[in-house]
Amino acid sequence: MAIVTSQQIIRYYNQFKQIEVTFNKNITSAIGFLPRESYLKCGDDHWPCIVYSISMTGAKVIVNNKIKFSEKLKATNNLVNLRLSFEQKENSQPITFFVSSKVVGSTPYGQENPTVSFLTLEYTHRPPDTLIETLGTLLEASITAHKRKEQRIVINEKILHYLKLKENNTLIYIQKVPRKCILRDLSFSGAKVILMGVAKFLLNKQVEIKIEFEDPLEQFVIPGQIVRYEPVEGRKDIGAFAIHFDEKAIPLGYKMRLNEFLKSSIAKNIETAGPDAGEKN
Repeated sequence: MAIVTSQQIIRYYNQFKQIEVTFNKNITSAIGFLPRESYLKCGDDHWPCIVYSISMTGAKVIVNNKIKFSEKLKATNNLVNLRLSFEQKENSQPITFFVSSKVVGSTPYGQENPTVSFLTLEYTHRPPDTLIETLGTLLEASITAHKRKEQRIVINEKILHYLKLKENNTLIYIQKVPRKCILRDLSFSGAKVILMGVAKFLLNKQVEIKIEFEDPLEQFVIPGQIVRYEPVEGRKDIGAFAIHFDEKAIPLGYKMRLNEFLKSSIAKNIETAGPDAGEKN
């Protein structure tokens, strides 16, 4: 990942501190969150919890309070420490830290489980920079993906290197059958590939395309639909096919990789390099 400066940390905090991120499989995978490593430390005791959502100012967690948790909480004046753990893509060891918090709300979590509580935590101090960076990077990528979803990154040898793509030769799965193709461009909302085949048999087909990055190694298989065809001069057996991604199924990790590139100096130099940079897929 790119190096985040102290100025960026401050910007992330000021811009996104009130935005609550609700965990799901896509988000957990994108930020490397390790849910089973989370717990609340209340006094000298540890209480397993499920982190439901989190922001830069607080969190919501689910905890089983049948083992005298409420009594312990009263003894500490509702003060707890929330333990969070995240994978590091550049390091095999996860990064773990505590966030000083106060329980400001508690409600039963469903009638079927009266001993399970839904707790609202408010941080007593600004959280560690690691948490601000993690959430800020995620939220920034989501916003950029919406604002610049049609901006195309034309793939050449130079961009291949700076985008950290493993290669521009990849696989596209058409009706679950893998076929070789060449990436011509990428965007938040789609891709264009050079593919062997007859246009009338491929247009409107549901597909999945595999996109691999390096440093660190990541692989995404993104579903979409072939929406347009352009002939390749002098060739009748191959064409350029535009794919529109299924917006609900685009991995957040993919958005974060593209956003990281678009913030780089090399990307700023190519944004006005020609009409392809902004042409809709």
